[in-house]
Amino acid sequence: MRISTGQMFQQNTNSILEKQSATNTIMAQISSGKKVNTAGDDPVAAIGIDNLKQKNALVDQFVKNIDYATNHIQQAESQLGQADTLVGSMKESVLRGINGSMTSAERQVIADDMRQSLEQLMSIANTKDESGNYIFAGNKTNSAPFAFDNNGDVVYSGDSGIRKSNIAAGVQVNTNVPGDAAFMNAPNAMGDYGVNYSSTQQGDFVVSSAKITNAATHVADVYTFNFVDDGTGVMNLEVSDSALPANIVTTVAPFDASVPVSFNGIEIKLTGEPKIGDSFSINEVAEVSIFDTFSKAIALFESGNDTQTPAGQSELAQLLNNIDSGVNQMSQQRSLTGNSLKVLQQYSDNHTDEKLINTSALSKLEDLDFASAITEFEKQQLALSAASSLFSKVSSTSLFDYI
Repeated sequence: MRISTGQMFQQNTNSILEKQSATNTIMAQISSGKKVNTAGDDPVAAIGIDNLKQKNALVDQFVKNIDYATNHIQQAESQLGQADTLVGSMKESVLRGINGSMTSAERQVIADDMRQSLEQLMSIANTKDESGNYIFAGNKTNSAPFAFDNNGDVVYSGDSGIRKSNIAAGVQVNTNVPGDAAFMNAPNAMGDYGVNYSSTQQGDFVVSSAKITNAATHVADVYTFNFVDDGTGVMNLEVSDSALPANIVTTVAPFDASVPVSFNGIEIKLTGEPKIGDSFSINEVAEVSIFDTFSKAIALFESGNDTQTPAGQSELAQLLNNIDSGVNQMSQQRSLTGNSLKVLQQYSDNHTDEKLINTSALSKLEDLDFASAITEFEKQQLALSAASSLFSKVSSTSLFDYI
């Protein structure tokens, strides 16, 4: 078979180029430390590598979300812990103020101390995070959620918004505690109504429960309870509404403190014994604020009235029950943050394990065996050198050299 000079040159050129390409590929692998630098190196492995890298990127994002959520939840948990300690101290102050041996001046000192603590509690509720956002404001993080109004009452201007963070596929966790859920919306310890006791109360009694028992027949209103003489010395109870003139809604004759009073879908229970001439009113209050509860206690101590009177004792009993309700509310929210932190730690550990497995599999697919690669590089260099040498000799061959 005849081989033309052009054909010979083409074959030798192709051989050298192939050896150069193989050598360059090995050099690129050694330089990068990866045996798969392009999909052409190993199409099947390249697909697996791409999938594992995408999984690791997603895991990294979840870990960042977990770090963000953990930081914010820890802040909320810490502030709620401080608030819980402060409220416990304020409750002790209220209990000290009940002491009958205290003078009005001594109670004023307690009230002043409690007012400072109330402002400190307000400061806790208005805590900012590292970005200057209010952590208890719901979604309205740019403005302080709690403030005193013109009447000295604490108002909440945030909302009930809960921000969430994705910490795993299909898994979200709350990253904040709204201020109303933490400080404002504690369940009324008595049920659905609050009580306003009369300063002229003589009987030793308290309203222990005031609940809506039948929503269908319930009529919301401010109701006044008057204990009256039936003319024979027997005490009756008249319940009237807020109309002018007032309408008597129901009459209990004779009144028995051991029997609940039911009317308009409401049930009232009393503990103790009222006296003829006593009265009190109720208004619908399903939820109470820890701020308002302490404000009322401070106002009671500042009023100069004797807290040892039946009315004072009844009001203090109601306030102490609502303080307990507010403490339970904060403790519940703090417990929820603790559960969230536990969940975050569990998913963080899961992501760490998942990334370790992915990284191990990725290493098997793309990491280069340097010993084998260097051996292969030496082989390719030798082959390239041989091909170049052969081409040089063949290209210089001439028939005239043998004549």
